[in-house]
Amino acid sequence: MDDSTVRIIDPRTPEERGREFLPGMARPWLLPLYDVFTRLSRVRPLHDRAAALADVAPGESVLDLGCGTGNLSLAVLRAQPAARVTGLDPDASALRVAARKASRRRVPLTLVQGFADRLPVDDGSLDHVVSALALHHVPDDARVRFGHEAHRALRPGGTVTIVDFGGADGASGADGGDGHGGGAGHGHGGEHGHQHGHGHGRGRRRGPGSIGAYGRVRGQGRGHDAVAADPHTARPPAADLLRLLADAGFTDVREVDRAEHRYGRLTFVQATRG
Repeated sequence: MDDSTVRIIDPRTPEERGREFLPGMARPWLLPLYDVFTRLSRVRPLHDRAAALADVAPGESVLDLGCGTGNLSLAVLRAQPAARVTGLDPDASALRVAARKASRRRVPLTLVQGFADRLPVDDGSLDHVVSALALHHVPDDARVRFGHEAHRALRPGGTVTIVDFGGADGASGADGGDGHGGGAGHGHGGEHGHQHGHGHGRGRRRGPGSIGAYGRVRGQGRGHDAVAADPHTARPPAADLLRLLADAGFTDVREVDRAEHRYGRLTFVQATRG
């Protein structure tokens, strides 16, 4: 590994070092299958779409929340090789995989072990915060804190771009109006293989969620009641993401695209730090 271009940093507090989280494949030993599954499920177009929507300029700083094995971070660097990208995730094993991938591609990438509700960056130091399929794993209170942390960390004019489960009909602008700015015609439907067991009861398939999961779900896989009762498994609809960002102080909060696939609807949400 070229330490001059790829590095892993662990700034966690003593309290955070003992904090549990849900690995992306639900079991740590399944991590080697994560990228195999996402390739077969054709997840890459979702990451590429999020990177295109972020529209990162040369030299701009980007934080990828819940980066896992680095797929969105690498998509941002494909779209803008001169970006300064940092991936944040609590899973050290996933970060090591991301580091190996970045090193093989000879792209610069900083990887930080940490959680969504405490971004280890200075005030106003980021141009972009991006996230793909991570926030639906974050408990409600931590998700609210993430909104405020993202607002704090972004410079004025900086943007947040999120793709996650959601996109309920009628959920668009934060004011309840139709802020849907993208098209379902981007052709992502069916390409994302995110096999979730969240809230579906016993016997449904599980697959990789975001490796940026926060908070281990005790009782996961023991039936509908155990899953549905746990706040970590909620899929925040688009309206909830929009409201979260608006409440954190963001402006121009909107759903900019949607994608349909066999596991549910995905929403692409953007907002600007005023």
